[in-house]
Amino acid sequence: MNIEKILRGMMSTMNSVKPPRMTALRELHEVETGGPFSILIGTILSARTKDESTTKVCKVLFSKYKNAKSLSKAKVKDIEKIIKSIGFYHVKSKRIIEVAKIIDKKYKGKVPDDLDTLVSLPGVGRKTANCVLVYAFEKPAIPVDIHVHRISNRLGLVDTKIPEDTEQELMKKIPKKYWLEINDTFVMYGQNICKPISPMCSVCKIKRNCKYYKTKNAS
Repeated sequence: MNIEKILRGMMSTMNSVKPPRMTALRELHEVETGGPFSILIGTILSARTKDESTTKVCKVLFSKYKNAKSLSKAKVKDIEKIIKSIGFYHVKSKRIIEVAKIIDKKYKGKVPDDLDTLVSLPGVGRKTANCVLVYAFEKPAIPVDIHVHRISNRLGLVDTKIPEDTEQELMKKIPKKYWLEINDTFVMYGQNICKPISPMCSVCKIKRNCKYYKTKNAS
């Protein structure tokens, strides 16, 4: 299956139905002035949280805490008040302050731009680290969240059980020049068209090449 046709077909489908809003991380990449640090913190906050909530919270948070040093000095209760609308805000409040302290003291306020160092930070797994590489540094990586995992399996690009395996398989099969597009496009498609329940197959322009669609409509 041609990945360029998949990506273009996804965008064409979404634009024909309703132009999708930017993902939270793409919006941070485009409008925030905090650079890599805002992407790192925003990605941690986005876990198990709707993009709309993440975007709102980040705007307030980064208007008050503009860098690692200022956030490292914040009180947990103050952060909780700002991010209480998102999932697991108690844990995330402590986590982002902890990460800010490490970035400020160990890395002199600069977010590392390599995978191994990023995943050594507390609460930062491969998906978060890859998001930072893609959205903060525009380094080729494939962040695999629930949307990327689901759609990759539905299309038949991979046959995997967990996101980590999906990432490895996609890296083998997809030319590196497309890696920067995968997460952003697949996430928008997963939010708007190829939903977990009742995917909108009727409007999908890549369904003829979709394993899920073919299986569902097999006579």
